[in-house]
Amino acid sequence: MELTILGCYSATPRPKTHPTSQILSIKNHLFLIDCGEGTQVQLRRYKVKFSRIKHVFISHLHGDHYFGLIGLISTFMLLGREAELNIYGPKGIKEVMLLQLKLGKAWFNYPLKFHELESKESEIIFEDDKVTVLTVPLKHRIYTNGFVFKEKIGERKIDIKAIKNHNVDISYLQKIKQGSDVENNEGKLILNKLITLNPEKPKSYAFCSDTQYYPACIPIIKNVTALYHESSFLDEHRHLCEKTRHSTARQAALIAKEATVERLILGHYSTRYSSIEEFKTEAKQVFDNVELAEDGKKFII
Repeated sequence: MELTILGCYSATPRPKTHPTSQILSIKNHLFLIDCGEGTQVQLRRYKVKFSRIKHVFISHLHGDHYFGLIGLISTFMLLGREAELNIYGPKGIKEVMLLQLKLGKAWFNYPLKFHELESKESEIIFEDDKVTVLTVPLKHRIYTNGFVFKEKIGERKIDIKAIKNHNVDISYLQKIKQGSDVENNEGKLILNKLITLNPEKPKSYAFCSDTQYYPACIPIIKNVTALYHESSFLDEHRHLCEKTRHSTARQAALIAKEATVERLILGHYSTRYSSIEEFKTEAKQVFDNVELAEDGKKFII
């Protein structure tokens, strides 16, 4: 699993900082998470193949999280896209996208499928044989969701040495990977556990932006491998959190600690700060494994 930060700052874009957008590579999927202004330029900059993006997850309808979406949809049209594009976001996202296309007399020439969200409870919104995606209801000024991306348990790993020792024919490898017991060349039944190794522990990633300090999300993100949590302010400006419904770096760390996540990635910094290092310093007073998101930075999860 690999996370690429395309943008991680709040509010208005600047020459060297961009609003929220991320690419998550997980089990052969390339998921786009939020799509702030300038996202497609960032996709080009970091050499992300447009054609591989088939699912877009929008947390809420504030401009710094979705103003880049109509441009991306339009560019896909110009490139002659044929593959279906699935967009998951708050109720109303379909109306606003289609209205812009209608007024511009620009109709999409590929399947564009909207999955509008309005539940205040966590729900599964995408699932296949390798990945599950569920919502994380958050507390912001408007209806907002975070997302948890979970790998499913993979196939068992072949223990080649054990296969040879038990004289098992290699034509059974696929059945063995799927968990079956097999007969060896002498007709003896060999238990699967004797010739395989446990699969890797499934990894998970939680995205929580934007939200005020909201402990109600903890059961949903419990024990994830990595958590991206907004940290718009330092503690000296925590009085702004109530009005804006954002979080401080310290509050993000409190969520990470209570949820017993493995690592915390901070982002969505207010542009009022000249340096982001203080966010890490503040969060580490509460939770040890803290990293800072930066535009263009990649995280291996």
